[in-house]
Amino acid sequence: MMARRLAGAGLTALLVLGGAAQAQTAEGAHPEIRAQLSPVRSTILSAEIPGGISELTVREGDRFTAGQKLVTLDCRLHKARLDKALAQQEQARKTYNVQARLDKLGSNSALEFQTAAAQLAVAEAEVAMNRTIATYCVITAPFDGRVVELKARAHQYVGEGHELMEILDDRELEVELAVPSNWLLWLRQGTAFTLRLDETGKEYAARIGRMGSRIDAVSQTIKVFGTVTGGSFPELIAGMSGTAVFVPPR
Repeated sequence: MMARRLAGAGLTALLVLGGAAQAQTAEGAHPEIRAQLSPVRSTILSAEIPGGISELTVREGDRFTAGQKLVTLDCRLHKARLDKALAQQEQARKTYNVQARLDKLGSNSALEFQTAAAQLAVAEAEVAMNRTIATYCVITAPFDGRVVELKARAHQYVGEGHELMEILDDRELEVELAVPSNWLLWLRQGTAFTLRLDETGKEYAARIGRMGSRIDAVSQTIKVFGTVTGGSFPELIAGMSGTAVFVPPR
């Protein structure tokens, strides 16, 4: 089962083995495993507040850059609440300033001064909360990438937590191999292998980058991660599949 990878660096490929039996280990043959390219960074963007989608700036397959505006929600209600909070904050500040002057003159009670200070603190907290909510009206890209799938449409009303779109960084593809656990006798960090992709008909040099931390007792496999090496390959797309070929040491 393929797993999403949300962080990492370098051009990589995801290789998944359904069971140790898929590895070709006949005498004289190089071990092979089916492989699939998968992004290092991918995520699903969701709405953090309810509202109607007033603007959707991208379509499926579009590229975007980090920080680019992707979705704008209709936040007139939230902005109105912020304006109200700002007005209440100003009123509370004026009351506090009056009580502070009276306190210096000894013309009011300590309770009146403390109450004014507390009311100002509450008003300021309300402004901060509503200002934060207002920032959720615009959803920006967390990294450079492409849109995989739109899960909402312009003018659609969405609730808090509603999925809006799936995105990925197609410049960084991670290598995840589920290899037979007995390969640990010879497989190490830095071990080289060849990746043959069906879609491109080409071979790519790759290298193991890190090892998994647990062996699956049922399939007797372990996850291993690596990177495609030797340069940049713009033709590679997440989801391409092929075969990873290893040459064990003699």
